[in-house]
Amino acid sequence: MQVVKLSLKKANKIPIEADNVNPDNFAGKTTEEIKAIPVLYGNGQCPLGDLFNVEAEGSDSVENTKIVFEGDVSRVKRIGQNMSAGEIEINGNVDMHCGSGMKGGKVVINGDADSWLGCEMAGGEIILNGNASYYVGAGYRGESCGMRGGKITVNGNTKDYLGEHMCGGEILVKGDVGLLPAISNNGGKIVIEGKATMPASEMKNGTVIINGEVSDLLPSYKEEGTEEVEGVTYRKFVGDVNVGGKGVLLIK
Repeated sequence: MQVVKLSLKKANKIPIEADNVNPDNFAGKTTEEIKAIPVLYGNGQCPLGDLFNVEAEGSDSVENTKIVFEGDVSRVKRIGQNMSAGEIEINGNVDMHCGSGMKGGKVVINGDADSWLGCEMAGGEIILNGNASYYVGAGYRGESCGMRGGKITVNGNTKDYLGEHMCGGEILVKGDVGLLPAISNNGGKIVIEGKATMPASEMKNGTVIINGEVSDLLPSYKEEGTEEVEGVTYRKFVGDVNVGGKGVLLIK
């Protein structure tokens, strides 16, 4: 097992873009080699070791490499972007695009996450033990497909546009969500334990299950009796008929 521990040398106001910080790039490297990996800092580039304290223990494959961030990294973007294996643990808040495009592995965040968490991810798992901002598991603007695979679990609340343009995978939110969750979905599964407002607008495919209160249910869904899931009976709606959708919306 290889474990790499990172902590900021000082709090940063200028954003850091750390898309190179993932197990794929750290596996098998020494502390000095990891320190030399470039990251974007403001409008320039600098070695990771100029900004972070770095401590690497052991040497192993990508699958057996773990990166641990200690402390707040709420101004560090793109941690774990495009990672394929291994694990990242963040013991603090994290900035935008964490886990975006990831294909495998696991990210655990013991804090809050800014917008675009897990956007366009294709595999792997993200566990957020805090609250998330906008566009969890969504697609970037102009893209027809957001999250394609994998699983995101949010143990707190999220803001608007959860799973926008989602095409596959699974999202579980233990708390409340903001406006328009599952907007323009074309696949996958979203489970919301708390409140939701105007869910599944323009959904063509996929499944949305809501266990909490629903506000402003769209009139463009056709109710089709009930459906039982794991011993719980839900009202079943199919739509969005405005786009010829065949998505399933289950409301407790």
